Amino acid sequence: MVRVPKLTRAEVAQAVRNPLLFIADRWTPSPRTVRRAALSAVVMAVLIVVTGGAVRLTGSGLGCPTWPKCTDESLTATSAMGFHGAIEFGNRMLTYVLCAAVGWAIIAARSAKPWRRSLTRLGWAQFWVVMGNAVLGGIVVLVGLNPYTVAAHFLLSTALLTVAMVTWQRVREGDHAPRPLVGKAVSQLTWLLVVVAGLLVAVGTVVTGAGRHAGDSSDVHRIPIDWKMITQLHADLAWAVVALTVALWFVLKAVDAPVGPLRRTRDLFLVLLAQGVIGYVQYFTDTPEVLVGLHMLGSCLVWIAVLRVLLSLRERPTAAPAVPGPAAERPQPAAAG
Repeated sequence: MVRVPKLTRAEVAQAVRNPLLFIADRWTPSPRTVRRAALSAVVMAVLIVVTGGAVRLTGSGLGCPTWPKCTDESLTATSAMGFHGAIEFGNRMLTYVLCAAVGWAIIAARSAKPWRRSLTRLGWAQFWVVMGNAVLGGIVVLVGLNPYTVAAHFLLSTALLTVAMVTWQRVREGDHAPRPLVGKAVSQLTWLLVVVAGLLVAVGTVVTGAGRHAGDSSDVHRIPIDWKMITQLHADLAWAVVALTVALWFVLKAVDAPVGPLRRTRDLFLVLLAQGVIGYVQYFTDTPEVLVGLHMLGSCLVWIAVLRVLLSLRERPTAAPAVPGPAAERPQPAAAG
């Protein structure tokens, strides 16, 4: 058995006053552990979107009809609430797993040596986005799955995914000023790609809000807009993102860009291809639930791929350790007695 060290009263007070500093003084995670902690937050950010989609697609959005309790009398789902109550309450519980992943990322970043304040701040940014989205999720329930609040809920989840991806990227970099790997024109083209991809995601939430999967079997308000028209706009934006991706790849080849941006752009094109196939199949098959769920997963993967393209256009070199010169390595003569 491992012997547990006894803590003094001063150490207990320090742990209560600043638990992160207390842990950091006694634990130094390896760089691999910090990377895994940051990646776990990314994975959970995607998973919470997928499970939230499952809640809506199974008609369980009001399985727990109130918030923060599941019912007015019970904090948890009861057997009388059946399948829908279990699905909705299970998704609420998964939020705690997401908080645990973000908390692990914060602790690992704070305990790493040397301490990098930028990583800790990114971790706390994730935490506050999670808290804000949890409150917004409660509002979604309290207003009866209003489609505008549902869209905002998804967009805030995308914001969480963005911060988590930036954190994961920054863990593998140094804290020096970023050095661009491409010219200004290529960077501007990439930012245009990011903006259009963001519009694609935003319009996708409107398609969902106007579509037939309301999230509950009751009469839920839908966005009063022609669904086919907004779906066509969504498809047009998707083709614009594909065209910009292809154009960016050719531009990167023409300017002899590093292999990193080229590979990330290729990956984005392949993800867009798969997402486009799923999107068209679900459109012509009257949006079956399974394909809609896969499309939501694909939306996260597309956004991740877009961010990876953007982040690949610069590098932040890590500080190289000082190497002693020949004079420093030469042994000093012994002092004369």
